[in-house]
Amino acid sequence: MATLVPTRRKTPADTRITAKILDKIKRLISTGAVAPGEKFPPERELAKEFGVNRASLRQALKVLEIMGVLTQRVGDGTYLSASAESTLKEPLDFLVLLDDLSHHELMETRMIVEPELAARAAQRATAEDLIGLRKAIVAMEHCRTNQERLDADLAFHECIFRASGNRICHLLFRVIHRNLLTSMSQLSTRVKLDRPLAFHKQIYAAIQERNSEEARRRMLDHLADAKLLLTSTTK
Repeated sequence: MATLVPTRRKTPADTRITAKILDKIKRLISTGAVAPGEKFPPERELAKEFGVNRASLRQALKVLEIMGVLTQRVGDGTYLSASAESTLKEPLDFLVLLDDLSHHELMETRMIVEPELAARAAQRATAEDLIGLRKAIVAMEHCRTNQERLDADLAFHECIFRASGNRICHLLFRVIHRNLLTSMSQLSTRVKLDRPLAFHKQIYAAIQERNSEEARRRMLDHLADAKLLLTSTTK
């Protein structure tokens, strides 16, 4: 059985360094040193300019990528997104905190938040939201690789967060699910496709029928099952 490798817990000093780097990058963007669509200087140059190590810099870049401020292109570099300026008007403190939570804490948060958001999605989902949910289900049905399966899984849950109409929760989704990617990837190789797919179809049906209570219950069942599987990988 696969075992998750525990990561080193960040210290208050680590968090302060990350916040410091975020502030410096934010200043670079606000002063126009890097414009939307432009490529950032290489990590080596940025680390030297900021007086930090590259590991700390990468951690800060991850936070900004989660927010949609930056786009990482494999083999090419880091680019500033078009929406960066408006996004950076929001506080970054809670993202620094969330970037250091354990898998247990993240799953617990999902079980508190996502059932209620599924219920709200049943009330608020637009025709476009329903199409997005259906597309994610179809994508999961036809996936050929583990990565495609994981992408479809994440797309389904993100559609629900978006359909709930709460922008803060939508941003929260991106932080939580990125931190769970490793464990989700391990689980997806060990669990038959029809297991999460069945849950997704039940949740979708409840949202489509505007049945908030059913959507809430089905999502809670889905996450309880995922939590049980996640726990089994750490034993």
